[in-house]
Amino acid sequence: MCGIVAYSGPKNACEVLLDGLKRLEYRGYDSSGIAVIKDNGIELRRSVGKLDKLVAEVHRRPVEGHVGIGHTRWATHGRPSEQNAHPHDEGGVAVVHNGIIENYLTLKEELQKQGAKFKSETDTEILSHLIHREIKKGRNLEDSVREAVKHIKGTYAIAAVSEAEPDKIVGARMECPLILGIGTDEAVLASDIPPILNLTRKAIFLNDGEMVTITGQGAMITTFDGKEVKRAPSVIDWSPVMAEKGGYRHFMLKEIFEQPRAITDTFRGIIKEESGDVFLNRFDIPIDGIERIYIIACGTSWHAGLVGKFYFEEFLKVPVEVDLASEFRYRNPLVNGKTLVVSISQSGETADTLAAVKEVRRRGAHTIAICNVMESSLTREAHWSLMTHAGPEIGVASTKAFTTQLTALYLLGVYFGRRSGNVTAEAGKALIHDLVRLPKKIEEVLDRAGHTEALAKKYFHFRDFIYLGRGMNYPIALEGALKLKEISYIHAEGYAAGEMKHGPIALIDEDMPVVALAPQGSSYPKMLGNMEEVKARGGRLIAVVNDNDAEASGRADDIITVPECAPHLTPILMSVPLQLLAYHIAVLKGTDVDQPRNLAKSVTVE
Repeated sequence: MCGIVAYSGPKNACEVLLDGLKRLEYRGYDSSGIAVIKDNGIELRRSVGKLDKLVAEVHRRPVEGHVGIGHTRWATHGRPSEQNAHPHDEGGVAVVHNGIIENYLTLKEELQKQGAKFKSETDTEILSHLIHREIKKGRNLEDSVREAVKHIKGTYAIAAVSEAEPDKIVGARMECPLILGIGTDEAVLASDIPPILNLTRKAIFLNDGEMVTITGQGAMITTFDGKEVKRAPSVIDWSPVMAEKGGYRHFMLKEIFEQPRAITDTFRGIIKEESGDVFLNRFDIPIDGIERIYIIACGTSWHAGLVGKFYFEEFLKVPVEVDLASEFRYRNPLVNGKTLVVSISQSGETADTLAAVKEVRRRGAHTIAICNVMESSLTREAHWSLMTHAGPEIGVASTKAFTTQLTALYLLGVYFGRRSGNVTAEAGKALIHDLVRLPKKIEEVLDRAGHTEALAKKYFHFRDFIYLGRGMNYPIALEGALKLKEISYIHAEGYAAGEMKHGPIALIDEDMPVVALAPQGSSYPKMLGNMEEVKARGGRLIAVVNDNDAEASGRADDIITVPECAPHLTPILMSVPLQLLAYHIAVLKGTDVDQPRNLAKSVTVE
């Protein structure tokens, strides 16, 4: 949610900021703005709506300079408006901010008593007043920011500039991501990796309670109490082109088609097919002492966790609970030193998941993070991390991040099974063998995308859908429904097929398409029965089935076929046609596929 870009260097800051904000559009926003230092003064440009409106405003009133800050805002305090858009300025100080200042009303009242005049409805404007107050006392910019954050309760990533020190940018972080990119005679601050890729691959991920000061002489990181922090930069192996559309109409479509590569990259180098082993060399988890596993995540990552429960319970023989992180952190879970908590987050910055991990660590639990971003907050908070290698995922609706999370959970399950002795070498060989051949099967599904597009033309005008699945494919029904609703705005619900007779069957009629996941396997006969129930009530049935399945195909109005694969991997394979179906329906409905309304890529506030 929201995005920050700040730049200091020889280039035109305005151009760098606008390019960086464009690369952060996927995070979700409703207004945007920049502040550039020019002739020792601050020039503001702000607008409501899409970024092209800000670009038009900058073209109408050009501004040049070598130091500046920019922001895309997702409204929390105050409606979307130019007045509420960031940056906020006061007395020659301009600030951009991600997060929420919980005590802003108390601070606002205090500042108003001191004569401060507020121009917006936002909590962020508090920061510009607090920093300006300290500068008036004779402090420099970094000391003023350091003093200002002492008064703040809440979460934040901040970037600030001052007319009094026109060559300087100061950033600060507390529970919201902030990354320093270090180039040659230039530096950039950003909320995520894509904005820095055209400038540098060297990045330092700030920790909570850290500040960074950027000048023409370089960058220095300190703690809030002023101690210098020495930390070598990480090298980001994402190239700029990886974050571009590459000829596809939308990022989401590109990312759907990148899944064979992303899944291969996730298991490459850590498996050995000949011995049936997964090598996680830095993991020293005391598996024999684990009595319970919690999987915690939000949204699509939670659906991945529901599949992970099947893997862990079968391969490790330990009871597993899957919790929404937003609920988990507000109850009193039974967590101790014999508990393993597996957290899942594409960005590694999901606020609820981070808070939950911090709490279980305090209680003595062992923690693993499954994440797509190295050095993210989650990977630094957890004891161990298993990285997915999806690369940058720009589309808000998760696709390749989801299937690589499923891949990582499968790898972790096999690893647990082999270490615990519950999975023999022969069984491990078969499990790894099946995984290695999965990307090719996904390519076959992608080759059939034209059929799914044709089905979308038949069904895009319906207003409601039901998705049905059994066993480890039930979470994929949930995920398929989520994909449809979040990018096409069609109401869709996923159900465990065995629950049909417990209520949802009342909804079935000729205006309710039902998508049934019916791969071959132990639950296949039961799925056939559920399909019969749908047809008996006049429902329109789309069945996702294996190749050459005449029995299920004969019951459906339309079918989507996928190659046969091992039962443990059907959730990954079956996700792909559901992603394509949602995508093509959304395109036909004319929605903003990559940036659906009201949604943000990374939910970094509660």
